[in-house]
Amino acid sequence: MDADLLAVAAGAADVDSVNLWGALGCAVAYSAALLATLDAFADLILARGDSPAGRLTPAVGLKFGSKLVAAAIAVIAAAIVLALDSNWFAFTVLSIAFVVVVGIGLIVMMRDGRATSDQGSHGTG
Repeated sequence: MDADLLAVAAGAADVDSVNLWGALGCAVAYSAALLATLDAFADLILARGDSPAGRLTPAVGLKFGSKLVAAAIAVIAAAIVLALDSNWFAFTVLSIAFVVVVGIGLIVMMRDGRATSDQGSHGTG
């Protein structure tokens, strides 16, 4: 009787518990994707200043695009793992943090683009 009770208790504990190793792995995937995204933004900002007329070379465009695609694959895979594990807290927190930091990066990138175009128009006229 005690063995049956322990088996039922162990089964119930497995259903309600969260896979912390899975959540940790997904957090690492989110952070790596975030780093790749911000690195791609930095490459784009630096390439604008180095290239003539602010245009991207094909190599820089490919590098930028591949980093963003790799980041998207990592984030989507990690989100699927968290959703399948029903770890909604980690899913929500990591997704919000990713969106906020990428949004800040986009704002910085757009401001730099505007500042670069303003300097170019004032310098030629």
